[in-house]
Amino acid sequence: MTNTNDTSDSQSSQKTQKARQTDDDASQDAPATERPAPMQVLREARAQLTELTGLAPESVSSFEQTEDGWSLEMEVLELERVPDTMSLMASYQVELDSQGQLTGYRRVRRYERGRADARRGGGH
Repeated sequence: MTNTNDTSDSQSSQKTQKARQTDDDASQDAPATERPAPMQVLREARAQLTELTGLAPESVSSFEQTEDGWSLEMEVLELERVPDTMSLMASYQVELDSQGQLTGYRRVRRYERGRADARRGGGH
């Protein structure tokens, strides 16, 4: 005759040990406070802005890590014209949280592709 209580206690103990091991493995693989790599943030930001606006960024003109996440400025083609130098471009300021999720964006300027930037700050 066997004792079924010992068997069920043993199985319960094994399940608990496996659950602890799985939790430990998961916490070692991806710490919750770790930020994504810069290139991953850039790729995700481009994809998210495209999905929201329907405009695909052609380039990233600024990129910096902030206290709260990331801040980028992206250049997009808003209106294609012929010749190409007359096409309308726009700069978008894009804000992301520390995990790389877009939290906001806004268009900060619009310009013709062939035009040089005017000097900012009243310089010569």
